[in-house]
Amino acid sequence: MTSFNRRQALATIGATAAIGLASPALAQNRKITVGALRFTSHSGSFVAYERGYFDEAGLDVELRFFEAAQPMAVAIASGDVDYAVTAISGGLVSLAQKGAIKVIGGALQEEAGIDGQKILVSDAAYQSGITSPGQLDGKTWAVTQAGSSFHYMGSKMAAAEGISLSFKPLQKVGAIIGALKSGQVDAWSIVPHIAKPLAGSGAVHIIGDVADYVKDYQVTTVFTSAENAAEEGDMTRGFLAGFSKGVADYNAAMIAKTGGEDGVNQMVDLIHKYVYTDRPREKAAPSIINGTMRLNEGAALNVASVADQLSWFQSEGLVDADITLDQLVDTSYVKTIGA
Repeated sequence: MTSFNRRQALATIGATAAIGLASPALAQNRKITVGALRFTSHSGSFVAYERGYFDEAGLDVELRFFEAAQPMAVAIASGDVDYAVTAISGGLVSLAQKGAIKVIGGALQEEAGIDGQKILVSDAAYQSGITSPGQLDGKTWAVTQAGSSFHYMGSKMAAAEGISLSFKPLQKVGAIIGALKSGQVDAWSIVPHIAKPLAGSGAVHIIGDVADYVKDYQVTTVFTSAENAAEEGDMTRGFLAGFSKGVADYNAAMIAKTGGEDGVNQMVDLIHKYVYTDRPREKAAPSIINGTMRLNEGAALNVASVADQLSWFQSEGLVDADITLDQLVDTSYVKTIGA
């Protein structure tokens, strides 16, 4: 994990912009830790951090980076991280059942008309004739862990196509990429800012879209500890307010392009501080732009999608059959979709 720490005094303009946020959070200048992955889809947190929106909400934020969803859920449950954005995993659901975690908002959702997550195959699989998802019967599909979002997406596709897959856990995204390039696994699904450059290298090929198999998929959610959701309402609303401002800026720049090319370039510069940091800006920019997907305005949550994911976890025996949606989700903080 990598950490960044930032303490910035609230200026008058910041206090003015924060009108409407909870005064206890502003008065305390609360120090919190926010978990993230180095994906373009986590840009809401990056923008809020860089542009002072968390500061305006009275929050002194440290960003902590992870390489998979499950460890982030454990960090929330243990109190090492206060808020995080990631996909729902079996581990997160189990922790919610134990009263440790609550999903409180949405971050990234598949949307018709906007490029989304891609289904990839290795070059070896492609050369053997696998050019569409329905041809993957009996092949290996990479996941980080059993019960991860990758497992969910692969399983939903397989069910729709009437095929069987062998799921191979490789723990980290980097390990999956290496295995796919070398042909150790046959297929995987991932966001476009990773999928498109891999496909451009020739070692991997895009053969489908997740959106064709999972309608309006709530890919990532905002979550926190059950204690924060229940007892730290001011702090939680402050976090969501700052995060939502970051999301709005990202969508305006990258989807609506209200700032034109200058706005896009400014946003790419900001995101490059966190994503593809090992590449020079000119090489990172195309991948960041390729990864543009609309983030949920106001952290709105597609409850119908979350319910479908929970049902899938239960049908696969990955979580207890008696856990309820109310144990997993607190819908009091944001607008809900499909509830």
